[in-house]
Amino acid sequence: MSVKSYISFLFFLLFIIQIPHCQNSNFKIRTIAFYNVENLFDTINNPDTFDDDFTPNGKNGYTSKIYWEKINRTGRVISNIGYETTKNSPVIIGLAEIENRPVLEDLIHSEYLKNKRYNIIHFDSPDRRGIDVALLYQEKYFTPLYQKNYEVKLWDEEGKRIFTRDILVAYGLLEDEPIHIVVNHWPSRRGGEKRSKSKRAKAAYIVNQIVENIYLENMDAKIIVMGDFNDDPIDDSIKNGLFSVGKVKEIDQNSLFNPMEKMYKQGLNTLGYRDGINLFDQIILSSNYISTNKKYDTYKFFKAGIYNPPFVITQKGKYKGYPFRSFQNNHYSSGYSDHFPVYIYLIKKAPTFVEASKISSKTNSY
Repeated sequence: MSVKSYISFLFFLLFIIQIPHCQNSNFKIRTIAFYNVENLFDTINNPDTFDDDFTPNGKNGYTSKIYWEKINRTGRVISNIGYETTKNSPVIIGLAEIENRPVLEDLIHSEYLKNKRYNIIHFDSPDRRGIDVALLYQEKYFTPLYQKNYEVKLWDEEGKRIFTRDILVAYGLLEDEPIHIVVNHWPSRRGGEKRSKSKRAKAAYIVNQIVENIYLENMDAKIIVMGDFNDDPIDDSIKNGLFSVGKVKEIDQNSLFNPMEKMYKQGLNTLGYRDGINLFDQIILSSNYISTNKKYDTYKFFKAGIYNPPFVITQKGKYKGYPFRSFQNNHYSSGYSDHFPVYIYLIKKAPTFVEASKISSKTNSY
């Protein structure tokens, strides 16, 4: 490495180091995340869904002891996403594969999350397995103003209805900034990728309609689309269905930016299945989250990542390197999930002491 390159690298490191300690630096930084938590069911049999395997007498032998261990392990992962940089867990996190609101209540009051003051946005989906998506948010940082679920209506070749997860949309304030969040868990590849492709195309169409309707009301709206899409960043449903691009220079007003595309092309992944690796879990942003002037007066995209420390990775055996999943061969394997969480950092210039004093003065004036 040349001396010039080395000096440039040191300056870059100094920039990275100063960002985490917001109280001592010029930036605030917030983590936004998504996590497919893998079959977070309660132990109670619901006669309206196919949750029988996740009961004490089901084939997974899903007891209360396993349930609470699963709750605490999930909480451990969530609490650590972004913590090394921000000294906090995600201020907003989308979840997939949770059964109902009581499960979410147990999760946010569990050992690792009970002091984070998370609240819940959730709708029951018509999915036959009984799994839903949800959004957790720290009340200190996010104030919800509107929430809605959108049903993905599908039919098979014989005209029989296929029930899948709804799409969750939440609108609110990230501190003082309006933000729209769209949480997804698109139809799986069961029956083969090509055979099931049209189902995900339909989900992509609905998301695109949601985004377009948001823009009709406000062309400057900030939008984050997250989820387990059961497709990779380069697949048609993502590239063409959501009009996503993977390079900043390709961004225009009509496109969404997908930082996970570059990661996928680098060989990174969030899950493994049958000797194949995929990056189904993604966070995609509207173009106005990309800074063009480097002023950072509002929250802007800084960095994306996959949270995969050693404790969530299988360390030995046939599946070494894969996510350390909770269930394997019809039994509880004491893991975490068959997916790695993904996250982004948003950064914003922090007010100077003088600016903060002015804000405080205005706030306290009558």
